Amino acid sequence: MRSGRVKQEDYQYERNGTCVVLLAVEPLSGKRVVEVRKRRTKKDYAEFIKALAEKHYPNAEEIILIQDNLNTHNPSSFHERFPAGEAFELAKRFRMVYTPKKASWLNMAEIEFSALSKQCLDRRIAEMDVLSREVYTWVEKRNQEKVTLDWQFTKNNARDKFERFYGNIRN
Repeated sequence: MRSGRVKQEDYQYERNGTCVVLLAVEPLSGKRVVEVRKRRTKKDYAEFIKALAEKHYPNAEEIILIQDNLNTHNPSSFHERFPAGEAFELAKRFRMVYTPKKASWLNMAEIEFSALSKQCLDRRIAEMDVLSREVYTWVEKRNQEKVTLDWQFTKNNARDKFERFYGNIRN
C-alpha cells in the first residue's frame, strides 16, 4: 500500500466441500439415473450399480454398462462392498465395456455431464442438499422430455481419427 493509491484486496476462495454425481444414461430411451454423493469410492460405485440393477432394471438378465477406466469401475468394487455371493451375482448381471484409455470423451455419460454442467451447474453451489435438489430436478425434466443421445461417432470414425496412434487397424 502506498499513500494516495486505492486499497487493493485479494479474493480469497472459500471451498465449501466437494461431492460427486454418479450417472447412468440409456441413450436411446432418454432415461437417466443419478445419485449425488459425498465421495467417489468403490463402495459408492458398488451401491450405485446395485441400486441401478435392483430398482431400475430388476428383470434384466444382462445390463450392458459402457464406462471409462476409472479405478472404481470394475467388479472388484462389488467384492469390497458386498458379501462374496452377492457380489458375484451382481457382477454376473453386467457386461462391462470400457472406453479406450485417454478417450473417456467417447463415453456418452460425458455428454450428459457436459449438459448437466451447462444447464444446471453453471455456478458455484455451496450446499450439497441444494445441489442434489437441482440435479434431481434437472434429471427428472430430461427424463420426462426423453432427451436421447444421437451418437454418431462410429467404429470407422474412431479408426480414422486414431489411425496416427494405432496404424492401419481396418481388420
